Amino acid sequence: MHSFGIFLQGLLGVVAFSTLMLKRFREPKHERRPWRIWFLDTSKQAIGMLFIHFANVYLADLTEEDPCSLYLINFLLDATVGMLLIYAGVRAVSVVVEWQQWEALRFGEYGDPLQCGAWVGQCALYIVIMIFEKSVVFIVLLILQWKKALMFWVVDNFLMRKGKTKAKLEERGANQDSRNGSKVRYRRAASHDESESEILISADDEMEESDVEEDLRRLTPLKPAKKKKHRFGLPV
Repeated sequence: MHSFGIFLQGLLGVVAFSTLMLKRFREPKHERRPWRIWFLDTSKQAIGMLFIHFANVYLADLTEEDPCSLYLINFLLDATVGMLLIYAGVRAVSVVVEWQQWEALRFGEYGDPLQCGAWVGQCALYIVIMIFEKSVVFIVLLILQWKKALMFWVVDNFLMRKGKTKAKLEERGANQDSRNGSKVRYRRAASHDESESEILISADDEMEESDVEEDLRRLTPLKPAKKKKHRFGLPV
């Protein structure tokens, strides 16, 4: 890392630490922490953030991809999902500490007079929480890569040309037949076992059947019409 990058990260750290000072002055006077307590509280957070920073730098250099992009992704996950995990971890540890009555491990309480051992124990607990948070974020990052592959798979199914099913082809053929004016009807025909079965007759089959009937009528000799006898001008 070049000198400009180190200077920029140091400047960002100073700005972030200055916001904690501003927060202290915004606290109510009767709840405002003394400077020693404030320094012990914020120093734990500073150590945890340094751990997260170096973990992100290490993870960004593991792959051959753009390290800046990976660092940014890790930072955004730490600022969103990671914050929720830290809150849940602190709450869970506080419940266990209250249950076991470990006075020295209560966050923000260092004894009277101040005990360095209490700060060390709380700082160690906070680093354990940060390790847990970073592990979960790393797993989420891996899952996001698989979800991205799954997303491409699903979206490709949306964008690809859909195959024509048999039902769609039959429906399209029926629509074309109706537009062409052809008709389809059924007739019943006796089979060999004297049972009736339905036979699908298309327009072409119907035309052929009508032609055959017309030819039969032509070949069949017509019977001569009988002359009616008349008697006295009236038909008999």
